[in-house]
Amino acid sequence: MSTLKNRTIFITGASRGIGREIALRCARDGANIVVAAKTVEPHAKLEGTIYDTAEAVEKAGGKALPIQLDVREEDQVRAAMAKAAETFGGIDAVVNNAGAISLTNVELTAPKKFDLMMDINARAVYLVTHCALPYLKKSPNAHVLSLSPPLNLSPKWLKPYIPYTLSKYGMTLLSLGMAEEFREARIAVNTLWPRTLIATAAVEFSVGGRDLFKVARKPEIMADAAYEILRTEGMAMTGRNVIDDEILTERGVTDLARYACDPAMADRLGIDLFVDG
Repeated sequence: MSTLKNRTIFITGASRGIGREIALRCARDGANIVVAAKTVEPHAKLEGTIYDTAEAVEKAGGKALPIQLDVREEDQVRAAMAKAAETFGGIDAVVNNAGAISLTNVELTAPKKFDLMMDINARAVYLVTHCALPYLKKSPNAHVLSLSPPLNLSPKWLKPYIPYTLSKYGMTLLSLGMAEEFREARIAVNTLWPRTLIATAAVEFSVGGRDLFKVARKPEIMADAAYEILRTEGMAMTGRNVIDDEILTERGVTDLARYACDPAMADRLGIDLFVDG
């Protein structure tokens, strides 16, 4: 395993939540972080902007480049990649973290909401990776990491909110395909998903409210898991659908209880979507 010192990591949706935590974890190794997200001004309900994260990255020991980015817009994505490469001399990893969620069935999902989820989830994995490829091919240790779940075709996950499920499974299918497509180019491609609920805005506003934080883990567990994947050398890990605590256990982490928001509930955590216990 190696550190991420001087490696350039392009993270979408990095202004808050899991994306921000991944940025900070990598920054502690001295990585260059491209903080790519839409939020440039404080939001009434959602904390964090690209500039807040960039400042925190610098304080953590990394270098930061904040870029306002809508992952749906090809021109913006191409320009962001070019700016990142110009600033830091290349791009070594892409983390597809930006996401949209609506836990509604087909009948209750408006076409605009369906399109939004497909564009920000599945399509963005294609677009961001596609635009990053010329730079990733030049990296000696290139990675693409997308935050999406293992494929679970149980009706339990298909019936209640298939529009969202389709968009997230689309991310995973793209990742599995790209892992094989990019194998000769020596670009590792994996996905990462939490076993439990994670204390994020998605859980607070789209899943069940802030009360669920009592049975959730902190975003740091996803950041530590992402860090372990990104620092894996060469092609030692590619084409995997990784669960956060599994990779940490593989790498020798024995104290998972420290990630619980409420230590008293560490053994009674809520299981995340698409995971069967």
